[in-house]
Amino acid sequence: VGLAVLQATMENEVAELVGPKGKHRADRQAYRHGHEPGWAVIAGRQVRLERPRVRRKGGGEVRLESYAWAQQEDSLNEAVLARLLHGVSTRSYAATLEDMGELETFGTSKSRVGQRFLRQMEAKLREHLSRRLDELQAVALLVDGVRIDEWTVVVALGVDAEGRKHVLGLREGATENEATVRSLLEDLVERGLRYDQGLLVVMDGAKALRAAVRAVFGKQALVQRCIVHKKRNVLDHLPESEKRWASRKLTQAYREPDYALARSALERLADQLEEQHPGAAASLREGLEETLTLHRLGIPGLLRTSLSSTNLVESALSALEAKGHRVKRWRSGQQAERWVGMALWHAETRFRRLRGHRLIPLLREALRRELGLDQTLAEPALVAG
Repeated sequence: VGLAVLQATMENEVAELVGPKGKHRADRQAYRHGHEPGWAVIAGRQVRLERPRVRRKGGGEVRLESYAWAQQEDSLNEAVLARLLHGVSTRSYAATLEDMGELETFGTSKSRVGQRFLRQMEAKLREHLSRRLDELQAVALLVDGVRIDEWTVVVALGVDAEGRKHVLGLREGATENEATVRSLLEDLVERGLRYDQGLLVVMDGAKALRAAVRAVFGKQALVQRCIVHKKRNVLDHLPESEKRWASRKLTQAYREPDYALARSALERLADQLEEQHPGAAASLREGLEETLTLHRLGIPGLLRTSLSSTNLVESALSALEAKGHRVKRWRSGQQAERWVGMALWHAETRFRRLRGHRLIPLLREALRRELGLDQTLAEPALVAG
C-alpha cells in the first residue's frame, strides 16, 4: 500500500510539472521522459521501484521532490539503530521486518546493516558528546573507567541542580592515566562546563584521576572518594576469613551520619587491622579524609548515599554487558569507545532523577561555604524535604 501511494504521488507531481498526459500545453517547460529503476525506503528497508523521469526543454533532469523524500535514509538509519540497540543482531535484522511479499528489497544484509549502524551511531555520539554545556548547572561530576580487553574508557557523568544525570564525555586510553583524564576534563571545560560555584567530583582512588582533577579545576572542586572502591581495596588485603567482619565494620562506619563519629570508627578499624594486616590498615588510612567529604559537608541521607560512590556510572555501563557480549574480538580502542558510548547514550534515555535530589540545595550551599563564596539561602521547602 505504501509503495502504491508513493507511485501515485510521483505521478501526480509529474502531472503538475508537465500537465495531464496526452494534452498539449504551450507553456510547459518540461516533458515526460519515461521510467527507470529506482528505490525508496519503506518499512525499514530499501524497496526497488520504477520511478518516472522528467526532463527540462532546455536539457537537464528535473528532480522529483516526492522521490527525493522517499529516498531519505534517516528513517532507515533510525530503524537500524533502534533495533540493534534493543539487542537485535545484524544477522537477525531482516527477520524483524514486516513481510513485503513479492516486492524486491535490498540493503538488509549483515554487512549493510552493520555499516548503517556504525555510521548512525558515530554521528549520534559526535553530536551528543560535542554539545555545549554552558546551560548545565552541574553540582557533581562522577568519573570512572571501564576496562574492555586491553583498553580503558574513562567516562564523565554529570548531575545537575535538579538531580538529572547527563553523560558528558568519554575518552579511551591504555589506562586511567592523568593525560587521558585531563584531556577529558579539559574538553568539558572548553564546551562550557561551569564550576565557579563549586563542584563535587566523585571518583575512585587512582592518583592519576586526582591529579587531573586538581590540574583542571584547582580548588573549585572537592573530591569525594568512592567508598565502594575503598572497601574493595581494603578487603583485597585480607584473607577470606577476615573479610566478612571487616566489611561489616566499614559499612557501619560509612553509614554513620556524623562526620566525627564516622572518622573515629574508621580510625579504630585501621588500628585493629594494623598488627595482623598492616597492608589493609595502610589502604584504609590512605585518602580516608576524602572518603568522608560528604560527611564533612553535612550532606544527609539518600543524597550522601547516591554521591558517595561511582555506582551511577557503573549502573549506566551495565547496558554494555547486555550488548557487548556479542563482540567476539575487540579490534581497537575506537571500537571500545564506540560501544561504551552506545551503551551510555542508550542508558541516558532511561535515566531517572538522582535519589535524594531534593537535598541538592544543601549540597550547593555546602560547596559555596567550603569555597568561601557568598552564600544564598536554600529554599526552605527543599531543605525540609
